[in-house]
Amino acid sequence: MNEQDDVSDAPVIDTSTAHPARRYNYWLGGKDHFAADRESGDELERLFPGLRIGVRANRDVLRRMTHHLAAEAGIRQFLDIGTGLPTADNTHEVAQRAAPDARVLYVDNDPLVMSHARALLTSSPEGRTAYIEADLRQPEKILEASELTETLDLTRPVALMLIAVLHFVRGRDRARPLVRRLVSALPSGSYVAITHGTVDFLAPEVASTAQQMAEDGKVDVWPRGRDEVVALFDDLDLVDPGVVLASQWRPEPGAEQPDPRDVGVWAGLARKP
Repeated sequence: MNEQDDVSDAPVIDTSTAHPARRYNYWLGGKDHFAADRESGDELERLFPGLRIGVRANRDVLRRMTHHLAAEAGIRQFLDIGTGLPTADNTHEVAQRAAPDARVLYVDNDPLVMSHARALLTSSPEGRTAYIEADLRQPEKILEASELTETLDLTRPVALMLIAVLHFVRGRDRARPLVRRLVSALPSGSYVAITHGTVDFLAPEVASTAQQMAEDGKVDVWPRGRDEVVALFDDLDLVDPGVVLASQWRPEPGAEQPDPRDVGVWAGLARKP
């Protein structure tokens, strides 16, 4: 491959438009973001001042769910869709601390994540990690990717990780068919982990404003209520404590509980019978 090939194959990154992965990185205190991402993040924080608390709660519950799956449920394969930019305690790092032979396939639609894939692809010698650039809204592309069958054995249980990604699927009843399609490709004994933004804990007038902004396309997050999030787990067996506030899903002993209005994220884990 010559130098010209390198240039033509480089991911095309649109720095003029905010992207959820880069905005999330900004909220987490990372460095991989641009002015548009910071402006979008600041605008959302003006609407929801406790937003960074929710972002941290979401990151923490990802860690707890992943540890549970690897250390207690015996899962050794993870399909993490909506990966985001590398930060501390990525899925493979948490899983491989408990089970060095864990295998993780990351999926994200932000080209900047692809440019940082080396950080995500650092695996334990016993395990494996891989990355594909694809969009949750095109599940067939994910399921037909050669990296999927090269990394994961779909005859054995897989944990499907949908962490803070389904709320970017706009519209009522649009997320559930995507979850169903992905779950249909997984064998019995697999798990589905979901976290999802909500306005359930906000004052009614604030919640109404936020929902209207989503419907008008003024924000890229489509919040869903608890009933809608529970419906995403249809035909699956919820793991205790069910669908709860992210900070309340098996918290660390003695962990201080933040104000639910600041967290604003539902979380649940379920097993495919």
